[in-house]
Amino acid sequence: MAGFTRRRLGGALVLALLVAGLSSAPAWAEKVLRIANQGEPETLDPHKTSTTVEANVLHNLFEGLVVQDPKGNVAPGVAESWTASEDGVTYTFKLRADAKWSNGDPVTAGDFVFSLRRIQDPKTKSQYAEVLYPIKNAEEVNTGKAEVSALGVKAIDAKTLEITLKAPTPYFLQLLTHQTTLPVNEKVVTALGDDWVKPGKMVSNGAYMLDDVKPSAYIKAVKNPHYWDASKVAIDTVIFDPSEDRAAVLKRYRAGEFDIVYNDLPNDQLAWLKENMPKELHIAPYAGVYYYTFNTTRPPLNDLRVRQALAMAINREVLVDKITLAGELPAYGFVPDGTANYSSQKVSWAKLSQAEKEAEAAKLMKEAGYTPDKPLKLQLAYNTSENHKKIAVAIAAMWKKLGVDVDLVNTELKVHYANLRQGDFQVGRAGWIADYNDAQNFLFLSETKTKQQNYSKFSNPEYDKLMNQASVTGDTQKRAALMQQTETILLKELPVLPIYFYVHKDLVSTKVKGWEDNTFNRVYVKNLSLTD
Repeated sequence: MAGFTRRRLGGALVLALLVAGLSSAPAWAEKVLRIANQGEPETLDPHKTSTTVEANVLHNLFEGLVVQDPKGNVAPGVAESWTASEDGVTYTFKLRADAKWSNGDPVTAGDFVFSLRRIQDPKTKSQYAEVLYPIKNAEEVNTGKAEVSALGVKAIDAKTLEITLKAPTPYFLQLLTHQTTLPVNEKVVTALGDDWVKPGKMVSNGAYMLDDVKPSAYIKAVKNPHYWDASKVAIDTVIFDPSEDRAAVLKRYRAGEFDIVYNDLPNDQLAWLKENMPKELHIAPYAGVYYYTFNTTRPPLNDLRVRQALAMAINREVLVDKITLAGELPAYGFVPDGTANYSSQKVSWAKLSQAEKEAEAAKLMKEAGYTPDKPLKLQLAYNTSENHKKIAVAIAAMWKKLGVDVDLVNTELKVHYANLRQGDFQVGRAGWIADYNDAQNFLFLSETKTKQQNYSKFSNPEYDKLMNQASVTGDTQKRAALMQQTETILLKELPVLPIYFYVHKDLVSTKVKGWEDNTFNRVYVKNLSLTD
C-alpha cells in the first residue's frame, strides 16, 4: 500500500530539511486511510446497490439530502435545513448554496428529482426501489402503472426540493440516509450510460471522488476539492481493500497494512484481541439479524414441516456462546429487541428446551418423509468468511441428527448474493442491517412486492395486506400492532430462519481519531483524521 503515498516536496525544501537533521515523516505528507472492507462491491451505482460493503464506499463518494452524525442521528447533508407539513406528508428541503459535484457544477434540486425518479424507473432495476415506496406514487411508477413524472418529487427552484409522501412516515428522514437515496449527476449518467461508474468518468458530490479501481485489489478515493465542507476533510486518500479472508486481513492489520478492519473479525481471535488490543477492538450493538433463507419455490423447502424442523434443530445458544463469541443474542424472532416503537415477536416454541425442540423437529421430519435412514440432502450456501463457514459447519452437524446431509457451497460475496436474488440455492446465508430504526425495515423483506431482497420468494396475501395497512397508519401503537401480526405470520411460516442478532466487530488503529461506535456502524471518513 505504500505506493499510494506521495510526497509533495520541492528539492530546495527537502535539502533544507536534511540540513536541519529532521528524520521524521514531514507533517504535510499525504494522509492515507487504509480500510479492510472485506468484500468486493457488485456495483458503485448507488441506485443498484444492495450490501453494506458497497455502502461503506458510496457514503464517502456521494452525499444525500441528510447524513448520519457520528452517533448515528440524522444530520444535514446537501440539505442545510428542512421542514415538514403539519400532516407529515410534505417535506421541503433547502439545499446548500455551495453544494457542488466533483466537476464543479452545482448540486441542484433537479439532480434529486432525476435521481429519485431513476431509482423507481423499472428500467433501472434498483434493488432497493421498494424501500422508497412511502413516496407518493413510487410503487405505481416502479411497477409500471404510472410514468416516472408522477413520482411525488418536485424542484421548487434550483435549491428547493419538495417530496410528497402517500402517508405520514415517521422514519422518512432516517430512510434518506440510505445509500439508495444518494444523488447521481444527470448529465454524466445520461451521456455515459453504465460506464459512468468508472474511474475518470464518475462525477460524485461527496467528500471523496473515485480515483482508481483494481478488481480484487482495491478501490481508491481521493479528496474532492469541490465538496462544500472540503476545508474540514483531514484525510486525503482512502483505500478500500476487498479481501474476504478474515484471518489474513487480521494479520495484515497487525503488520500495519490497515488502519481499520471493518465489521468482521475471526471469532477464534476475539479473546486474544480483547486481552491484547483492547483500545483498538470495538464491539458494540448492531441493528441487524443474521439469518438463513429458504428457497420456498421448490421441494423440499416448500414444505413448512421441513422449514420448521430445520429451525428448531439449531441450538442458537451454543452458536453464540461457542462460535460467534462476541456477545450476539440468539434470535427467535426477525426484528431485534430495542427497535423503535415496537415489541419484537418470537416463535411459538422459543421457550422449549433444546431437547424438546429437537424431539419435535425429528417428528416433523418423519412426517415429511425424512429419517436418518432416509436422509434429506440439502445444499447450504454462504459467502466467503471463516465465521460463516464455522457457523455453517456447526449447523450442518445439528441438522445431521435429523437425518439431513448437508453439502456446503462457498462463493465470494457478490456471486453469493447474485445467486440468492436469482433463486439459485436451497438454503442460503444472509444478513440484514437496518437502514433506519423501524420494524418495517426488517419486515418489508418478506413482502411479495420486494423482488430483490425477498430471497425466499415468500408470498402471503394476509402478510402483504397487514404491511400495506401499517404503511398508511399514523398512530404508532396501531401501526406496531399491525406489524406484530405480520411478524407472527413470518415466524409461523418461516421462509427465513433467524439465527442471531448482530454486534459489530471492528479494529481501529489508535492513529485514527474521530471514530464513534453507533448501532448502524456507519462511519463517514470525512469525520476522521490520522495522527502520525
